[in-house]
Amino acid sequence: MTEEPLPRGRLAQVIASRGGLAPPEAPFVIEHREALIYMLCEAAELEHGIMCQYLYAAFSLKQSQDEGLTAEEEQAVTRWRKQISHVATQEMLHLSLVQNLLSAIGAAPHLSRPNYPQPASHYPAGVHLALIPFGDQALRHFMFLERPEGMDIEDAAGMAAFHRAAPAMQHGEIVPRGQDFATVGHLYRSIEAGIAHLAEKYGERWLFVGPPRAQATQPYFGWPELVAVTDVASAQRAIDEILEQGEGPRGHWQRAHFGQFVAILDEYTQLCEANPAFDPVRPVLPVNVRPAERDTDIPLVTDPVTKRVMDLFNVSYEILLLMLQRFFAHTEETDPQLKALADATIALMFQAIKPLGDLVATLPAGPDYPGRTAGPSFELFYESDYVLPHREAAWILLTERIRQAADFCEPGGPCDLQVTDGLREVRSSLAGIADALAVHLPARYVPEPPAPAEDLATLLARAEDYYRTALPLASADDPALAGVAALLGSACQTVRAHQGDPRSAARLVSSVLRPLAATLPPPPEPPASPEPPASPEPPASPELNLRNPSSPTSPPRRSGTSPSPPLPCAPASAPARRPACSRRLLPFRTLPSGRRRPASKRGASPISASSSALFRRPS
Repeated sequence: MTEEPLPRGRLAQVIASRGGLAPPEAPFVIEHREALIYMLCEAAELEHGIMCQYLYAAFSLKQSQDEGLTAEEEQAVTRWRKQISHVATQEMLHLSLVQNLLSAIGAAPHLSRPNYPQPASHYPAGVHLALIPFGDQALRHFMFLERPEGMDIEDAAGMAAFHRAAPAMQHGEIVPRGQDFATVGHLYRSIEAGIAHLAEKYGERWLFVGPPRAQATQPYFGWPELVAVTDVASAQRAIDEILEQGEGPRGHWQRAHFGQFVAILDEYTQLCEANPAFDPVRPVLPVNVRPAERDTDIPLVTDPVTKRVMDLFNVSYEILLLMLQRFFAHTEETDPQLKALADATIALMFQAIKPLGDLVATLPAGPDYPGRTAGPSFELFYESDYVLPHREAAWILLTERIRQAADFCEPGGPCDLQVTDGLREVRSSLAGIADALAVHLPARYVPEPPAPAEDLATLLARAEDYYRTALPLASADDPALAGVAALLGSACQTVRAHQGDPRSAARLVSSVLRPLAATLPPPPEPPASPEPPASPEPPASPELNLRNPSSPTSPPRRSGTSPSPPLPCAPASAPARRPACSRRLLPFRTLPSGRRRPASKRGASPISASSSALFRRPS
């Protein structure tokens, strides 16, 4: 079947006239294994950083006519987003192939990189990586990074690096260091030449010492292009796969990444000329959650909900890198366990990172940036590699971290339904990924299944029980006991304020009220009183109604006494129930000594005014 040619706009025709057929650059020097590892790590950082750039541009694109696109514009923008996302996926493939090359020569995986914006001195003079939204600048920058060897084009305005080129490494040097390369293709061709040179000098058996089982292959990740590297020939195939997808075979760049960006820029330019008001990009502003370690002027997000969603995105991204680190540096994992790790990484990409990236690009950056939205910042908490070295501990930590991320899927403040629904779906996905990994944990580390969710009435009743436990101690002489009682009253009011969120109410009851109540001593037994002389039994007293002391079922109060303070947690319709706590409770009007407190002249409650204010029922 003959493939249809790619569109040839004016830009593509101009670029075709510039060649890409010039002689390749001379490879730089790689004289020992450590120098080869150093340059492979630099290649891994480049693939990683370029992939994040492409994802950021894709997330910045509008996605529907609701965002101001016409039907024709929506089709074009959807096509661009899919193309850029596909290129980013292939960069992930390239990153995996570089890890295969590292593993094959005995090195550890390298998945770290400098945080954005990356320092200009980190890479050669022609390389500058930064997160920029879709547009003319971004597309020209992407073309510059993916350009074939011998292609004479300039980087986008404002993206050119500005430091001097480093001197080339010389024969006989033992310490590895960065070397200049004109293009990404020049870097890989130099690595290819270095592999061939070392294998010829020392032998393939000396060079390829890594375990073949540590290679990422199609059965694990599904990419048929994943080449298992075990010798010079397979290393050359892996490098050819990277170069042909990025810059294309020599002189045939139209279907490579470079050619795809040329075609997108041509179509984007034509649509802008036809409609000067055409704007396919959300008003994203590159912002970080936290200040960068280096002296950069990147702004910080100030909207609290957006900040939380960005943190969740970055944690999910961190977990993805940890799982990939574990896959390439695994030790005793079985084949099913390796497949579970690979499946978890793919699920994390499409069920957490992608929806969170789409979501955060619609959220406000904060009141300091009116009209601007945020975007995923891809912030790394560890700029050096963070490898979990021990199999059992690694799986426990990964599962634990994913569950922490799932628990973090709360907006943390008032927000649109779109945000709560999106976070709910991500939470469900993260819980499923954690469950899939937990199957492979040792039995002693498998967490107990969560208790069945309690209905709201039960939660409020439990909160009320804990409150009644502390009520006799609210006016205790011991300030510590009185303080705990006051805290219980405040926490009980907070539970009632969260009646619309049973999940938060359950956390407050289990994590705040229960531990506080457990710190209180059991109330003392009232002193025994002599048995009164036998007399006819009086009529049965009405049952004490703890939830509504003024109801007809409550016993009549003695003259001059005040009503007991209202319970802050119980709804009016809540049924009476016995206390759930382990200690015996005393009636409200009985002091710890067993005596009745005489009423004050003004009918004040036995509890001090300051304490009763904490326990007052919210209006």
